[in-house]
Amino acid sequence: MTLFKAHFGDFLNLARIRLVCHFITALCKIKSVNYSKLSAGFGTRANASSNYRRIQRFMSDAALSMEWVAKLIFALLPEKGPLVLVMDRTNWKLGEGNINILMLGVCYRNVAFPLMFRMLDKRGNSNTGERIALVKDFIAWFGRERIDCLLADREFVGEDWLGFLNRENIRYHIRIRNNFKVFSPRKQAQVKAWHLFNPYR
Repeated sequence: MTLFKAHFGDFLNLARIRLVCHFITALCKIKSVNYSKLSAGFGTRANASSNYRRIQRFMSDAALSMEWVAKLIFALLPEKGPLVLVMDRTNWKLGEGNINILMLGVCYRNVAFPLMFRMLDKRGNSNTGERIALVKDFIAWFGRERIDCLLADREFVGEDWLGFLNRENIRYHIRIRNNFKVFSPRKQAQVKAWHLFNPYR
C-alpha cells in the first residue's frame, strides 16, 4: 500500500489506490482477468456486485500512463540493473478485431516480467520505428546504464534497428534464420549463418 501511495498518490485518491491493491491481490489469487471472478476475490466486507461496479468504474474512468505503470513495476523488481531486457510481440483476434502488442520486459531468474508495451494498429511484425520508440522510452524513464543486453527473436532484425542498438552501445542477442547472410572476415564475403556453426565446413 505504501509503495502504491508513493507512485499514484498525486493523481489517484486513496479509495482508488486501495482498489488497485485489492485488484492485484485478487488477480494473484483468482488467476483470471474476468471481472465477475475478481470481484469475489477482493477479501473486503463489500459484496461482489459492489466490487464489480467499482472495477467497472475504475476501468472506464482512470487513465494510468504507461510511464507510471512501468515505474511501479520497476520499483517492485528485486534488482535494478544492469538488466536483461526481452522484446517480443503477440498478436491475436478478439472478435473481428486484431490485438497486436509489442512488449518490452525484464528477465529475472529466467522469468520475463512485462514492463512496457505499444499497441500496434495493424497485423504482423513491428517496424524499426516502433521498436526504437519503446527502447528510447525505457532509456528516458530508467537510464541507459540500467541495460545489460537485449534478447529478441528472429523477427527483430533489420539494418536500421541493429544500427540503432549499436549506436546506443546496447548489447543484443537475437536469433537469426539459418539462411541469414552474414559477413565472414575470413572469406571476405557473405555466407549463410549456418555455415559458421557447421563443424564440418
